[in-house]
Amino acid sequence: MVRVSNIVLGIFNVIILIIGLAAIGTGFFFYLGSNSKCEKGVENQLMIMGAALFVVSLLGLIGSCYRINFLLILYLVVMFLLILGFMAFTIFAITVTNETSAKMLSHTKIMNFRTWIRDHFVNDKNWNQIRNCLIDARVCKTLGNDVEQDVARFYKKNLSPIQSGCCKPPTECGFTYKNATFWIKPVAGAAVANSDCTTWSNEQKTLCYNCESCKAGMVDNIRHKWKQLAIFNVCITIILIVFYSIGCCARKNNSTKKVHGKFKGYRAYP
Repeated sequence: MVRVSNIVLGIFNVIILIIGLAAIGTGFFFYLGSNSKCEKGVENQLMIMGAALFVVSLLGLIGSCYRINFLLILYLVVMFLLILGFMAFTIFAITVTNETSAKMLSHTKIMNFRTWIRDHFVNDKNWNQIRNCLIDARVCKTLGNDVEQDVARFYKKNLSPIQSGCCKPPTECGFTYKNATFWIKPVAGAAVANSDCTTWSNEQKTLCYNCESCKAGMVDNIRHKWKQLAIFNVCITIILIVFYSIGCCARKNNSTKKVHGKFKGYRAYP
C-alpha cells in the first residue's frame, strides 16, 4: 500500500508538473507574441498559476519518490494553500465576469465588481498601450481587405467584440458603408449624439480605436478569456484536491512504515 500510494502520487505530480510547464510556456507565448500586451491579464495569471503548479508538483514528486516525510508535509501545506488560492481566484473570476453576481456583490460596497476588469485593464492609464497593440496586431486588416459594397452581407459577418467595437463606427451613428473600414459621415452630422460618432476616422491607424465601443469590446474579450480561465481553474482545483488526498495517504503510510521499522525485530519476553 505504501509503495502504491507513493507511485500514484509520483505519476500524478509528473502530470501536474507538465501542466505547470505548459501554462508557463503559454504565458510566455502571449508575452512574446505581437498581441501580448492586449492579453496581459490572462498571460500573468497563466504564468503565476504555472509556476505555482510546477513548484508544488516538484515537492510532491521528490517527497513521494524518495519517501521524504518532511517534503511530503511541506507539499501538503503548500498544496492546501494552493487549493485555497485557486478556489478564491475562481470565485473572483466568476464574480467579475458574471453580470448578475457582479451587480449583486457591488451593493456590498467592498469594490465595484461590475467594472473591475475595465478599471484594472482598460483604464485611461494603459489604453494608449492597448490601442497601439491592437493597431500593431492589425485586428481590422482582414476586414479592410473586403471591398464588397453590400452592407447587409457585412453585418452578417461574425465579428469579434474587438472588431465590432474598434473597426467600424457604431450603427446608430448612421454612417454610409463604403467598405469594411471606410464609412462616410452624413452631411448633416451623426444621427445620434454619441461621442464615438465624432471620434471615428477613416484613417486606418485611427478608425475607432479611441472609441468607448472599442474599450467595451476589449473588456468583453478579456471577460470571455477570464471565463475560460475560470473553467480551467475549476478542473485544476478538482485534480489538486484528489492529489491532496493521495498525498495525505502517502504521508500517513510512510509514517506507519517508519514506526513499523523501529519495532521490527522487537521480541517481547515473558
